Amino acid sequence: MTEAQRHQILLELLAQSGFVTVEQVIEKLGISPATARRDINKLDESGRLKKVRNGAEAISQQRPRWTPMNIHEALNHDEKVRIARAASQLVNPGESVVINCGSTAFLLGREMCGKPVQIITNYLPLANFLIDQEHESVIIMGGQYNKSQAITLSPQSSENSLYAGHWMFTSGKGLTADGLYKTDMLTAMAEQKMLNGVGKLVVLVDSTKVGERAGMLFSRADEIDVVITGKDASPEILQQLEAQGVKVVRV
Repeated sequence: MTEAQRHQILLELLAQSGFVTVEQVIEKLGISPATARRDINKLDESGRLKKVRNGAEAISQQRPRWTPMNIHEALNHDEKVRIARAASQLVNPGESVVINCGSTAFLLGREMCGKPVQIITNYLPLANFLIDQEHESVIIMGGQYNKSQAITLSPQSSENSLYAGHWMFTSGKGLTADGLYKTDMLTAMAEQKMLNGVGKLVVLVDSTKVGERAGMLFSRADEIDVVITGKDASPEILQQLEAQGVKVVRV
């Protein structure tokens, strides 16, 4: 595990609990006391957490501007709507889909709502919307509530293997010819456990993320079946993905 990955996981732990001890960091990351303290010191110096006696505290951050009630305020909203609509057209009646978290995921769920498909999700804003709209078939993956991402995460490594779908739709912080990158390590690892249980993996990213490399490599290009993105996305990156057998849809 790289230093950047350790830092991301540490920040995600703080987002959940607000405070972690040095001992908890050592246990969660499997590192030495010296490395745990060095990581806390570096993140404190960069202003990403507050170092306190025997641990660290989270620095409160402004929540994302968009919510299901004002989804139109999401960044690149119009492009994400087109991406969601194109993604929904891949799914046939009677199929099941796994939809993960984020604004594009919510828009996709909204497109799917009311159609004869089963939706599997751990994203509570989407689950609540589907239930409120009386969608016929909704499966909510269990686990502990993660406040920062509004999702549930299973503490058992085998829990997510219980769920399977014809399609899995996910997004990330960057997409290159190498594959899809995510910065939220905890949710990424939870999603990775499901990959063997889905038929096809579809990556939904707006054009600003194509060519960006950030965080951990979630899935290699040869593991991705379809990429749906905006027309302004880097043609070079998309061509490199197509050369590796990835179907690319531009909207």
